[in-house]
Amino acid sequence: MVEPTMEMLQTMVQRVLDNQREMREDVREIKTWLGRLETDVAQIHVFFAEQSVRFDRLSDRVERIEHRLDVGGASAARS
Repeated sequence: MVEPTMEMLQTMVQRVLDNQREMREDVREIKTWLGRLETDVAQIHVFFAEQSVRFDRLSDRVERIEHRLDVGGASAARS
């Protein structure tokens, strides 16, 4: 068995520190990516909320048109 020397220990510690540095950089990249993802999801939520409002307004318009044309209940009663 090889006797551990101070140089070997320093080399091992340096490798651990290098790996730790790499992981820290990876975590930073992941945090940046996650922040962008959260922003994109929030924008999608806003988009869906806007579409919901637009569909509600469209539904109201269709109901008013049906009422003007007396299509809503009158045609069902005639059948």
